[in-house]
Amino acid sequence: MTVIVRDLRTDVRSDAEGFARVRQLALPFMLCTPESVVHDLTHTHPDARFRQLIAEEDGEVVGTAQVGLAHESTEPGQGFANVYVHPERTGRGAGTLLVRAAEAHLSAVGASTSYAWVPGVPSHRAFAERHGYTASRSAHFLRLDLAHGALPPLETPPPGVELRTAADFAADPRPLFALDAETTRDEPSDIDTEFADYEAWLDGTWRHPLFSRELTSVVLVDGRPAAFSAARTDGGTLPHSRLRSSGGTPIGTVMTGTARAFRGRGLAKLAKNASLHRARAAGFTQAFTGNDSGNGPMLAINKWFGYEICATEVRYVRELG
Repeated sequence: MTVIVRDLRTDVRSDAEGFARVRQLALPFMLCTPESVVHDLTHTHPDARFRQLIAEEDGEVVGTAQVGLAHESTEPGQGFANVYVHPERTGRGAGTLLVRAAEAHLSAVGASTSYAWVPGVPSHRAFAERHGYTASRSAHFLRLDLAHGALPPLETPPPGVELRTAADFAADPRPLFALDAETTRDEPSDIDTEFADYEAWLDGTWRHPLFSRELTSVVLVDGRPAAFSAARTDGGTLPHSRLRSSGGTPIGTVMTGTARAFRGRGLAKLAKNASLHRARAAGFTQAFTGNDSGNGPMLAINKWFGYEICATEVRYVRELG
């Protein structure tokens, strides 16, 4: 049986379906749909030189790679190559071929460093290390049972504080872009990120097919957006995914943050609690989120909600020759 690696074709539905299926099986804590796969490929900023590769064996997609430049980084030459293989198709060469193709692309577009997120289990970590990667930071995936767990009660916002949703900013989401940009700069990461392109943010975040404006909460202080909790849902397109089979309809919290001037007032809790309550009322039965293992404040907030760590991934890095 021969394994080949090629670019994902956006005009072939089975490519996106196969890509999403492998991602769901290999990384069952993050939402991924055929629509989101195509959107990511067609709407990522050109400066990212972004490619989505698939490993194919006898016509079946058995592996995937997302590879490109961190074009929003303040330091040039930072690349990423995230490779995942179908759990039942490992050890047959797909992962190695994807890594080689990804690194060749990064070298061709001027990257000097390749960063990769790797599931934190011994076999995956050993694979990364055999290919010359060195472990850096780690992060956790966390799960919350919305169907049976008890959320903290909703609180009435204090004077001058108002709870809204992202949908209320449909006419002008620029204030949310400014808030997202400020909080993202303070996120723990190996790669410093600075959002400066509003149109790119609209394509990559605001118009993303997984982004839920109705379930994303925004806290206003004296009319100014001060904190938010951003939500993603799969739109009901994953009836057979491990996310659904492991506990029902999932919602993902992809970012929760507070502007620097308003931190220490419990506004992130207020935003996330409102989002989770709306999600549960809408029929969502489980919630997922992710945290850098060094982000103590956010880990404490999620523990307060009742989230439990369900998996860990490790960031690996390799200097490209």
